[in-house]
Amino acid sequence: MRAVIAEDLFLLRDGLVRMLEAYDFEILAAVDNGPELARALDELEPDVAVVDVRLPPSFSDEGLQCALQARAKRPGLPVLVLSQHVEQLYARELLADERGGVGYLLKDRVFDAEQFVDAVRRVADGGTAMDPQVISQLLSRRAAQDQPVNTLTPREREVMELMAQGRSNAAIAERLVVTERAVAKHTSNIFTKLGLPPSDDDNRRVLAVLAYLDHG
Repeated sequence: MRAVIAEDLFLLRDGLVRMLEAYDFEILAAVDNGPELARALDELEPDVAVVDVRLPPSFSDEGLQCALQARAKRPGLPVLVLSQHVEQLYARELLADERGGVGYLLKDRVFDAEQFVDAVRRVADGGTAMDPQVISQLLSRRAAQDQPVNTLTPREREVMELMAQGRSNAAIAERLVVTERAVAKHTSNIFTKLGLPPSDDDNRRVLAVLAYLDHG
């Protein structure tokens, strides 16, 4: 699997390269600024991009903007965002794209190499990989504004957060120590309350929820 990495801190960038190479990724480029990232995504056409939100020269949203522009040119380009904080505006803009292949992880909450590599692969395969804290903050913000989210029970919110991380019904059932049938029922209730049609496609249903959070 071919990857492009964008991270301005040398030690972290080098660590990401070594980690992914150890799991048989081919690193096409490891860059430290926005213009080089834009060129790499345009010219090298990677299978997945691991991108820091804030890159030189602006140190604002340079990395994510490059990724969004690349996805506009190449729809569905898999992008896994790494950030120090939950940049809610940027997260919603990326996640509302219903073509899949997106992820958002917080740097200080990545504790396990295999878990991180699994997230990269999941995104590369067109799925989602979301840090629970990102989802929680997005849901909390929306709940303060929108009545339908407020109608979800605590258990339904737990199920939706786990769905948004890309987990299957079986994985959710195992995590919550309930049956898959119970999870299916919670999922059906969630979509009914949010006015969204239920779907057997895990990635599509997650993106539908995230799109709802973005557009109301």
